[in-house]
This record gives sequence, C-alpha cells and structure tokens, in this order.
Amino acid sequence: MKARIGPLHILGAIAILIWCLLPIVWIVSLSLKPADETATGSPQFLPKTSTWDNYSEVLGNDDFQRALINSFGISLIATTLSVILATLCAYAIARLEFKGKRIVLTIALAIAMFPVVSLVGPLFDQWRLLGLYDTWPGLIIPYMSFTLPLAIWTLAAFFREIPWELEQAAQVDGATSWQAFRKVIVPLAAPGVFTAAILTFFFAWNDFVFGISLTSTTAARPVPAQLAFFVGPDPFNPPASTLAAAAVMVTVPIIIIVLLFQRKIVAGLTSGAVKG
Repeated sequence: MKARIGPLHILGAIAILIWCLLPIVWIVSLSLKPADETATGSPQFLPKTSTWDNYSEVLGNDDFQRALINSFGISLIATTLSVILATLCAYAIARLEFKGKRIVLTIALAIAMFPVVSLVGPLFDQWRLLGLYDTWPGLIIPYMSFTLPLAIWTLAAFFREIPWELEQAAQVDGATSWQAFRKVIVPLAAPGVFTAAILTFFFAWNDFVFGISLTSTTAARPVPAQLAFFVGPDPFNPPASTLAAAAVMVTVPIIIIVLLFQRKIVAGLTSGAVKG
C-alpha cells in the first residue's frame, strides 16, 4: 500500500525546510548589507541596499587568503592519508580473523569519542618540544587521529557487504592478493571510500579548537580560526557583515561537495543497515 501525502505532511516538510534554511538565508542576507546598516540596533532581515564590498574586502585580505590555502592543503592531506590507512585497516578487520579484533575496534571507537578539548593542553606542550607547533603536520596528525577511527568503522561495514567470492574469483584468474584488493574490492567499495573521505574532509575543514590552539601565526592557521581575528576597528563594533561574507565563502565548498557526491554519501552511510 502506498502512503498518502496529506496537507499535514506538506506543512511539516515546509516547516522543517524553513527551520534548516533560515540561518543560511540570514547569513547570506547579512553578508550583503553595508557596515552602517549592521551597526544599527536591530537590522532588518533583508538588506535595504545590497553590496558586494564585504566579499571584496574578504578576498582582498592576505591573511584570509593564506588561511584558505592552509585549510585546503591540510584538509586534503589529512583526508588522503586517513582514507589510505583506513582502507587497509578496514579491509584487514573485515576479511581477516585475528585475536584482538574487537579490542582494536573498541579502542578506535573510544578514540573517536574522546573529547577534543582535553587534548589541547598536552598537544600544545608536546608540539612545542617537537617543533610541530604552528605547522601543517601539527594539525594533520590530530585530524588523522580523530578521523581514522570513523573512517575505519565506515569502510569495515562496507567491506563486509562485498562478497568474498569476487576476490577469490580474481585470484583464481591469476591476480595476486594485492591486485584483487586494488582492482576488485576497492572499486566496489567506492561509495564507502567517498563517504570516509568526505567525513574526514568535513572534520578537518570545520575544526576550530585545534586550529586556534596549535597555531600562532598565519603560517598554518586554518579558516575557522582565522575568522576569530576579524575583530574590526574596535571590540564594540564587530564587522558582522564581513564575518558573514567570510562564513558564506567558507561554506560554499562544503555545499558543492555534498551536492556532487550526495548519492555516494548516502550509499556509504547506509551500507550494512539493511541485510538480506
């Protein structure tokens, strides 16, 4: 029997859509307002006079440009390394039987759930001693520590759904174990790999705690941390329009990635949810 969509369902969907999109519309509207309009006590929802000066100011900021380069570079490197290591580890967990498999998965899950704030102090002291403070590796390593467990769990669930007979058939045809893994298993697990990569990229791109705590200059400071330094001429008049414009520019890459790979994300997240 097909479920009927009534007026209440439509109203509920519209209410949820408005609730989710309202903050985004507000930020976009705020980014198009001139500075004098946001300085008033209670600015209107829509700008009286739209302007692109806020975006020009953000793009012309050398520190923001450097932060964008840092965020893209650090996020891509952390994502690439995490996905490669997680793919190998998840394959071993899904295919091989060895003692301590459950312990490995439990420890990985515990690391993923560990509070980020509790690690900032020890990492700050250790990174200064090792010379990793305010460097790209100083951020890549913590990002990988938290994204690897999540990627391993996602990929392990996906590898379990791939029939073992496909790999055996490839080996019967003369392929080595590595060739069967690289040419048969990994292509079939592409949705899971994409999901792990995107989740890793999102974590690295959106991180603020590590970015503000483990950097002191623009040499490695990512975009979320750099936005905290947009203070304006005085602390009593923060540049709300400029911050909104920068927030929109930072959000656009995430939206593009989600729109391009939404099917693969859904397929990877729902792998293993239904059996039979």
